Amino acid sequence: MRERRPYIGGNWKMFTDRNSASHLARGVIDGLARESSIDIAVFPPFPYLITVGSILRDRPSTIRLGAQDCWTKQEGAFTGEVSAHMLKDCDVRVVLAGHSERRHVIGEPDSLINQKVLAILEDGLDCILCVGETLEQREQGKADDVNREQLLKGLSFVRKEHLERLTIAYEPVWAIGTGRTALPHDAQDAHEKIRGLVASLYDAETAETIRIMYGGSVKPGNAQELFAQKDVDGGLIGGASLVAADFVAIARAGVVSAGRSSALG
Repeated sequence: MRERRPYIGGNWKMFTDRNSASHLARGVIDGLARESSIDIAVFPPFPYLITVGSILRDRPSTIRLGAQDCWTKQEGAFTGEVSAHMLKDCDVRVVLAGHSERRHVIGEPDSLINQKVLAILEDGLDCILCVGETLEQREQGKADDVNREQLLKGLSFVRKEHLERLTIAYEPVWAIGTGRTALPHDAQDAHEKIRGLVASLYDAETAETIRIMYGGSVKPGNAQELFAQKDVDGGLIGGASLVAADFVAIARAGVVSAGRSSALG
């Protein structure tokens, strides 16, 4: 029986300014402040973390403040970088690592992503490790191999006791910002294989408890069907998270999923 608590994250990427970030944060809080059956996080751009964090503190809610990236060291001569330690000082609770845009636009290799995962976890923050194949890789029949390699390398040296603070996000690159979405059974298939890999790396109990989010053009209209899949534990939402009403609707689909899981349990 699935007893994993659904997790909905809103990745704002390089969008919003201070005013629109504040307005968006208030809209999310207004719609979701009373939801206690799921976990919710928002990931503003770095310059607005303090602003959004202060809104989350001032208007009681369970919504977590997240950051989109961090560097591998706590401090040093790394111009332009931000450490997990600094983010923690800004009340950030969760950090993304290995998002497809960091991999394919910025050019981050698996080795660097792994160092970031380790730095995030070692500093006591939660981590969302993103994996996923490109359209070319999928069409060549390499999707499973790509996801396996990214996950194996991303989890290198991650201790089992740290996995309670780690979530995996499966993000098929071909479905991010394109309007294309993996069919629910395709998402389920990828998530099931990822969970099986975690079991082989650690154990079955760990695999059963770790959460795997889906990211890739999730919208209010398809969220409920995606989240109904056995191994899909919520979503990492991009474009739709920039509209408070859409993000709230997606999160409420997560609430429905949580209720279904409770009934089964």
